[in-house]
Amino acid sequence: MPTAAHDKVIESERRPGQPRARLPVVQHPWILTLDSRGLPHRWISWQAACHYYALDMVAWVVGNRQFRFVGGICRATGLRSEITANSIIAIKGRHFRPDSHSQVPPLNNRELFHRDRHICAYCGDRYSGHILTREHIVPVSQGGRDVWMNVVTSCRPCNQRKSGRTPEQARMPLLYAPYVPNKAEYLILCNRQILADQMDFLARHLPHQSRLHVP
Repeated sequence: MPTAAHDKVIESERRPGQPRARLPVVQHPWILTLDSRGLPHRWISWQAACHYYALDMVAWVVGNRQFRFVGGICRATGLRSEITANSIIAIKGRHFRPDSHSQVPPLNNRELFHRDRHICAYCGDRYSGHILTREHIVPVSQGGRDVWMNVVTSCRPCNQRKSGRTPEQARMPLLYAPYVPNKAEYLILCNRQILADQMDFLARHLPHQSRLHVP
């Protein structure tokens, strides 16, 4: 099995009937795993993907990307170890409850800003992350909770202007409504280097209210 000391990751397009094209080296691709029903589960490292392949735990694969992982040379055979992994793999024996796909993902600023496309909910301008804050629609001081449905992205000036008031009290109406991302959307939000085939797969599982549908 490949080891971290010797591994190189070589990415290639999988085109039926065509020879594998040798492309630039990609050091750390993230592999999307699915449960046995084909529902998105989580991102794993290429090392974890190699582990599943080595244990014959990959049930089936999706997508048009493959990665070839090359390891050391076996002393007994003189052959170099090699594992080819797809960008999307289903894991044998992984079967989650029907409602697991809609479970509430953890809330953090990075995914919140991505959910709201870095747009302030009060002035409508787009900002970089260091200008943005997590803004509680119903302030914590008034009993508001720190949950997806009570937070929006706000620029710092709007956040300071609204202060510890509700939008109605501050006369600052929301320009968009909050919502809870589902599992597929959260996986998109938390991966900055998602591949095109992974994005296409996850996009088919997005909730209708997702702002990721907006071009």
